[in-house]
Amino acid sequence: MKVLFVAGEAFPFAKTGGLADVVGSLPKYLRKLGVDVRVMIPKYGDIQDIYTEDAVTVHSRIVDVGWRHQYCGIQEVNYQGVPIYFVDNEYYFKRQGYYGFYDEAERYAFFCRAVLDCLPHIHFIPQIIHCHDWHAGMVSALIKTQYRYNAICGRLKTIFTVHNLKYQGIFPHGILWDLFRLSYEHFNAEGLEFYGDVSYLKAGLVYSDIITTVSQNYMYEIQTPFYGERLDGLLRRRSHELYGIINGIDYEEYNPLTDPHIFVNYNADSLDKKLQNKASLQQYLGLPERPEIPLIAIVSRLVGQKGLDLVARVLGEMLDLDVQLVVLGTGEAIYENMFRNAAYWFPQKVSANIYFDNSLAHRVYAGSDMLLVPSLFEPCGLSQLIAMRYGCLPVARETGGLKDTVLSYNENTGEGNGFSFANYNAHDMLYTVSRAVGFYKQQEVWQKIVRQSMSMDYSWDTSAQEYAKLYNILAKRAQVGR
Repeated sequence: MKVLFVAGEAFPFAKTGGLADVVGSLPKYLRKLGVDVRVMIPKYGDIQDIYTEDAVTVHSRIVDVGWRHQYCGIQEVNYQGVPIYFVDNEYYFKRQGYYGFYDEAERYAFFCRAVLDCLPHIHFIPQIIHCHDWHAGMVSALIKTQYRYNAICGRLKTIFTVHNLKYQGIFPHGILWDLFRLSYEHFNAEGLEFYGDVSYLKAGLVYSDIITTVSQNYMYEIQTPFYGERLDGLLRRRSHELYGIINGIDYEEYNPLTDPHIFVNYNADSLDKKLQNKASLQQYLGLPERPEIPLIAIVSRLVGQKGLDLVARVLGEMLDLDVQLVVLGTGEAIYENMFRNAAYWFPQKVSANIYFDNSLAHRVYAGSDMLLVPSLFEPCGLSQLIAMRYGCLPVARETGGLKDTVLSYNENTGEGNGFSFANYNAHDMLYTVSRAVGFYKQQEVWQKIVRQSMSMDYSWDTSAQEYAKLYNILAKRAQVGR
């Protein structure tokens, strides 16, 4: 089985969110199952030289983007046993940052076209192209339209994975002809038209053979108007081809017993060493070393989706519970400033780190007692999976993948790996935090929950098998010409 992942980012080369973690780690687990998976992403200017210095150019050509004739080079490296292809064009990708430019439609039109034009020349012909999020959505559309009778590309089957339905790549309808030379017969409700514009993400949903998303619960949620981002009707129509497969995490990258980033290595049988991590983290952040009170972490993009308006509503009351709070991440100014101000007024209780540092993130997971994840919506969420791996108990809202992975502690049965609340309500969140703080004071019970959370298996092993099953379904369809 040969599969090509096509995505806008992949860890450790380029990362803005969970998409990069999935594309960076899932292929390793699929290759263990005998699937020859390779990855193709743009060669951004921000990719560190250490990852590209050994890259070999395997093909170069001119790619047409409408009337434009643009250079494209395909460079190949091997990273941890996975072949990675970089799509090289300095005009489009050698910039500071990954997204948010005036010509996003053109950049990713070039990217999608380059994937298909170069595929016959890189000595790897996949049976399946696995497209991820809107950046790769037009690959499926091009295969079913302009490349339909191409000897190689016309036979390809496609899977499209929605990592976050909110980000859709919506552009004016004029790009259809200007960038793709697609006629307006495809500009309709059953094709690429999206409320008068063109949506790259909708292209993936309409033209791909199978659609997946990153948790079971999110799969059901996006078929409803509240979560469906005006695509719920389409998703309901394609529900027979829609699958929810929970994300995993790389258990080699996130292992408290071997993690080189944390202060002291430990596992579920040496939780006293987790306390050493807490003391070292408090010292590192300039917080008082107080083992008797819980240290709550927020490791997140600081945006509205993450439920930070709930935190804003009751932040003072939460700090009155006698807790410490460490924040790590960047995002919207209103939330960045909220946490900066809290750290200014309560320096003994709040540490605001308004940047992102991967090494510090590992230390925060290892040293914190709880992770606060009150999201408005959360397709899967990786932070709660990482936190549980490190014995940092999530306090989460029951939405998307959070509902699938966080089982609220039940004092009657003893089951649970964290704490959760259902309603999107600040005081429900505050009550749940207060409940967790109460159990923290019962250390025997707390350590039992911590061990239960650390025993959960959220590696990619199970999920990779589910993807492999879908690949086999598509391979069989290809054999019978469907």
